[in-house]
Amino acid sequence: MEAPDLKAARVAAVAATVSRVREIEARMGVNRPALAAIRAELLMLAAQQHLFPSAAFPPPPAGEKTAARYLLVQDPDHRFALYLNALNPGNETRPHDHTTWAVVVAVEGQELNKVYRFSTGGLVLDHEVLVEPGRGIALMPDDIHSIHIVGTAPTRHLHMYGLALDVLDRRKAYDPATGEAIPYNRNFMQPDAAATG
Repeated sequence: MEAPDLKAARVAAVAATVSRVREIEARMGVNRPALAAIRAELLMLAAQQHLFPSAAFPPPPAGEKTAARYLLVQDPDHRFALYLNALNPGNETRPHDHTTWAVVVAVEGQELNKVYRFSTGGLVLDHEVLVEPGRGIALMPDDIHSIHIVGTAPTRHLHMYGLALDVLDRRKAYDPATGEAIPYNRNFMQPDAAATG
């Protein structure tokens, strides 16, 4: 059982961070400098690793390729949704977009992000970002990326979106060879658990 004071500290830290994120978006809009500022806020939150213990946010059973997704907070209108995702090594996704801005930072573990751009005949790799403690990634609504969990330990990463994943209905996954778009599975994005605090 999690200590009530730890849960209260997490609730307060998350609320303060999300309040600052709302203010950044209101003041700066949705652009790369704004997302860099949001990433900086989330990196400070993720650095407080004691607030997000693995006992409260366990990964899926060893060997499973699914995500354990925990909703920490979202606004009543589904804006400013913050999740903690826990994944096992070897987990990966196909290239996909979000249709809303996204920022991912690490509490623990490594997630290789491959970011793509369209080229003649399909997608090409534009660059890679290794999300790990102290380093995150910020994605505009139309950016396309895939994730690849590397290393030997499960991840615990904070994922923040301008709009909650379970209400996004226009997301697409892409065939890297052809660039063909297909609907991305909305059910995959349902959180596994409500906010634990």
